[in-house]
Amino acid sequence: MAAGRLWVIATPIGNLDDLSPRAAEVLRTVALVAAEDTRHSAPLLARVGTAAKTIALHEHNEREQSMRIVESILAGHDVALISDAGTPLVSDPGYRLVRAVREAGGVVSPVPGPCAAIAALSVAGLPSDRFVFEGFLPAKASARRERMQALASEPRTLMLYESSHRIVESLADAIAIFGASREGVLARELTKVFETVIAAPLGDIAARVDADPNQQRGEFVLLIAGASDADADATLAEGRRVFALLREELPPAKAAKLAAAITGAPRKALYHAE
Repeated sequence: MAAGRLWVIATPIGNLDDLSPRAAEVLRTVALVAAEDTRHSAPLLARVGTAAKTIALHEHNEREQSMRIVESILAGHDVALISDAGTPLVSDPGYRLVRAVREAGGVVSPVPGPCAAIAALSVAGLPSDRFVFEGFLPAKASARRERMQALASEPRTLMLYESSHRIVESLADAIAIFGASREGVLARELTKVFETVIAAPLGDIAARVDADPNQQRGEFVLLIAGASDADADATLAEGRRVFALLREELPPAKAAKLAAAITGAPRKALYHAE
């Protein structure tokens, strides 16, 4: 018996009409659907009229469920992987399953479609030839600021996800790290009824969100313009200043590591400046 196939299917991020005809057809023909949350996906699956069984596959059970799914595929059954919204594996579970299927000799095929990050980038008006996707930043403020600091001199457009619980704090952190004048775009509730896209300097975006509680609700993609040459030069200069101070008390390698973490300057550039 020939092995089945794992279909990695992108589903709508809001508007259910964005499900492609091909995605609907595959969902109707597979034997099993692995969904991040079966209750959340039930309306979509009912809409396409699939008779497939469903199982939950999320970050807490992916290792165990992957083995079950591999067995089903090797027994000749096709399986679909979907997340709550958008393209699976993009800030969602699934990579362990894909890896397990491939290691078992199975075939994995994509059914492309919606992705919140790419949808936001497409309407942002920021450079899109090169970008960095960071997904969700750490929930803890100190770790979040540390991660942002490491991106301060990144020249490519930054793409971040954020929740309603932390959007105000994350915008404040972004202003502290990148500066209020750094250009940004906040895309909220994309493809849904209350979709908004705010393109403005980070300080203006934060002021609008602070002033309107409605802009603090929903799901967010935050895009931040990459550092300009002037920004990068300023970051490097500050990094070298901090490195020089730390170097008086610490070995060069440790001083460079700390200075890079504090300022966002490239560690190697600081170390080799010693």
